[in-house]
Order: sequence, then structure tokens, then C-alpha cells
Amino acid sequence: MFAMSLRRVVLSMPLVLIATASAWGARQATADRFDGRWSVLIITDSGSCDRAYRYGVEISGGHVFYNSGAGGPDVSISGQVDPRGRVSVSVRSGESAAYGSGRLSGATGGGTWQGTSQSSRCSGRWQAEREGQSTGTAY
Repeated sequence: MFAMSLRRVVLSMPLVLIATASAWGARQATADRFDGRWSVLIITDSGSCDRAYRYGVEISGGHVFYNSGAGGPDVSISGQVDPRGRVSVSVRSGESAAYGSGRLSGATGGGTWQGTSQSSRCSGRWQAEREGQSTGTAY
């Protein structure tokens, strides 16, 4: 009886390994589908922050980085994108900090944000577009 059970386990191992490898490959490919350069427009809807900011960000392997080659202010942007496109980011510049969340889908995305500085609180929305893939969306 024990030999029969062990035999089933041993014979099923290749199937489990193949299924696991296939699932891992599909998950990894999905996580990488948002990789590339993105242009992000941050719009203030409430508070005394500037009306809008635009940043270039890079996504690589599900991690969001500031695209410093895009120029602009001294800012630190970091975050994550999961395989389903859900985004969470933090932005820091001097004493100011903002946190955002939302979703990417294909070559566009959007969400909300809120932030604080020494003198104010602000909130709003953000819109993103993958660089090099114009969608005709007006910001």
C-alpha cells in the first residue's frame, strides 16, 4: 500500500513541476507587461498645492522608479505594480510627501493621491500614459 502511494507521488512529480513552471512563467510575464517608461500627470483637486505636476517614471519588474533623465525637480518616487495592474506609489520632495494608488491597464492608468507638506494638505487624481503609445487621451 505504501509503495503504491509513493509511486503515485513520484509519477505525479513531473506533472506538478510542469504546472508550477508554467504558472510561474505566466505570472512573471504578466508582472512585466507594465515595464517601460510612463508619463504621469498629477492633478490637484483639493488644497493649496500647484494645480498639476508631470513626471516621467520607469516601471521595471513591477517596481516604479523616477525617470531622472526626464529632468524636473528633486523628487523621489517609488512604488509597486502588481500583475493585475494595481499601483501604489509614494512621492517625496523635501519635507513634502504624497501617496497614491490606482490601476494600470494596457497603455493607460489612473487613480487618486493625497499628500502633506509643512503648511498644507492636498489631494487629487493622477493619469498615466505609456510613452510611445499615444491613446488620444487629453489631460
